[in-house]
Amino acid sequence: MSSKRTSPTIVITGTPGVGKSTHAQLLAQEAPVPLKHINVGDLVKEKNLYERYDEDWQSYEVDEDKLLDELEPIASAGGVILDWHTCELFPERWVDLVVVLRCDHSKLWERLETRNYPLKKIQENNEAEIMEVVLEEARSSYVPEVVVELRSEGTEDLESNVSRVVEWIKAWQADHTSDSEES
Repeated sequence: MSSKRTSPTIVITGTPGVGKSTHAQLLAQEAPVPLKHINVGDLVKEKNLYERYDEDWQSYEVDEDKLLDELEPIASAGGVILDWHTCELFPERWVDLVVVLRCDHSKLWERLETRNYPLKKIQENNEAEIMEVVLEEARSSYVPEVVVELRSEGTEDLESNVSRVVEWIKAWQADHTSDSEES
């Protein structure tokens, strides 16, 4: 993590349907520093950072090298929220905070049904949530101090989570401002 950064790089991750994009959008609005929200799935589509589209799963097979090349200058500079259903791909040196959003599997099932996901995709994502797949990926890819697990089941959780991350950003800034003054 570069001491030259004035803003952190935050990853908001979790199973599809847990509220990543909603959290990231609200955080970008309420953060005490400018943070650019990047929906990685949208970026993959916009910049053709995929190998092919899988009709069965209704999803893109990401070209990880192209994606990392695209994100490197942005994420390493800081001031960004990366919003994606996985996180272990992102180099540890980019990441200051990983927020793993969690949701009760029955609520998640309903959310994915309203998106008209195919049944097998709903089942796979629901199982991944029950088995804590994204949380385990985060815990095995980053130091424990940067991984935070938060519930995301309603508006109260959303507001509380964003407030909590805003406070974290303020503390991060205070730590990094004093670090740069000491060097």
